[in-house]
Order: sequence, then structure tokens, then C-alpha cells
Amino acid sequence: MNTPSIWMIGDIQGCDEALCALLDHPSIAQDPQARFWIAGDLINRGPSSLATIRRIMAMQDRCEVVLGNHDLHFLAVAAGVRHLGKNDTIQPLLDAPDAAEIIEWLRHQKLAHLENDHLMVHAGVLPCWGPKKTRRLAAEVEAALQAPNWKETLSGVFGNEPDHWKKGLTGAKRLRVIINALTRLRMCTPDARMALSVKSGPQAHSDTLIPWFDMPNRKTSTVTMVFGHWSTLGLYLRPDVIGLDTGCVWGGQLTAIRQHDRLVVQIPCQAHRDPFAVAD
Repeated sequence: MNTPSIWMIGDIQGCDEALCALLDHPSIAQDPQARFWIAGDLINRGPSSLATIRRIMAMQDRCEVVLGNHDLHFLAVAAGVRHLGKNDTIQPLLDAPDAAEIIEWLRHQKLAHLENDHLMVHAGVLPCWGPKKTRRLAAEVEAALQAPNWKETLSGVFGNEPDHWKKGLTGAKRLRVIINALTRLRMCTPDARMALSVKSGPQAHSDTLIPWFDMPNRKTSTVTMVFGHWSTLGLYLRPDVIGLDTGCVWGGQLTAIRQHDRLVVQIPCQAHRDPFAVAD
């Protein structure tokens, strides 16, 4: 029996029309047993977050999902610890008759997935974390999100400090560093501090900052890193790194890559957000 293909998909951000077109692409649709890895930011900014999340939930037996910063933002809004932003498009999820089911499902998704010598996160990892440690740290956040006091937990995990990992971190500060690395990180300072305000491409800061995947002695170099989050980086392929965010919601493409041979499928997307506006 042939092993089902694994398709790794970048940031969807509520662009359900593009997701439908991607799943209907002949290269993907011809394999009814195909599996999907989705690199976070399933929702928000696009026009159809509710349809998107329902579609992915219906596919959950064939999906591995990691949460992105927009997915965590939705959970925090649902928990009452953050407010809707002016550019958010998640109100329909909050108003949906199945809102409780959606929230419960999102709370039980991963922040890192390790399989087949590939490690998928939404954004990045700190250089001192190896693959297994990254998975263990992600599991700490997952357990906190699934606990009865998850709303209280989310009230304390947003913010930019501490900006680096150190032994002995506990409580909200520990979870905050883990979440920021896995869902927000793009660039680091040479001493491995997270430069969380950076949203532009790496070339704009090449004199002072380093992409997280180029940090010296990165302990996840033994596996292939798969991530989204960085639309200004775009599609980024090298033997040890796969960057999947190609700016779907900004009028770019929704990208999927087949794991075993790196076949690329891209769907052109309508711009639902101004690509020249400040992105979150």
C-alpha cells in the first residue's frame, strides 16, 4: 500500500476560497488519502474565517495543525482577555452557533509537530532548543490551553518580555517566551534575543539581526524546519528549511508543498488586506 502524501500548507488566514481551490488542485485531489500539515494562522484578516475553520475541523482526521498568533489572539478574545482589533475578521466565529465547539477544538491543537524528521511550527524556534525540546516546550503551552484555567493563562502570555530563553523561567514568563518563539519570531539579535517588532524581510536588517533559522549552532538543524508567519520572506526552500507564508491574505498565493518530493502548488489569491498597510 502506498504511503499517503503529506501536503504542508502555509498561512490561510480565513481565505476559504483559496483553500478550496488548493484542495481541488489536481495534484492534491487525486490522492483521497492525502494528509495535511497546516502551519498556523488558520483564521483572521481574510473574509471567511468561519468557513475556513469549519472546513479544517471536518478534515481533522487527516490534518496536523499548529496554532499561529492569530489563532491564539482569537482564543484570547473569546476568553475575554483581549479586545477585537479594527482589522480583525473573527466576529463571525464568536457569534457562530458552534462557537464553543470551535474554541474547544482550537484549544486542543498543537504548537509544534515533529514527524518524518520535519518539525513544523508557525513562526520559529530559539537556537538553544533541539527538536525534542521544542516539542516538550510546546506541550507545556498545549497543556495550559487545555486546562480549566486556560482563560487566566491567556491573560498573562501576551507581551514582548522576556525576549530570550534562560533556565529557571517559570509561570507566565516561561509560557510567554515559548509562545513568542513558536508563533511570532522572525529575527534574532546575535545573542539570541527575539526581535519581535521586525516584520520586514531579512535583507532590511542584515547588518544587525539574523533570521532565526540562520542563527549559529541552531539545535534544530538536524531536522527540516517548516513554518509560516513571514510573508515578506515569501516561499523559502533549502534542504533544512521550508518557509510557506506567501501572503495569501495580502493578494499573494496560498502555498502547499508535498513533503516527499517538494512539489509546489500555489493558488493566486485576492487581496483582502492592503499589502502596504502595517501587518500584525
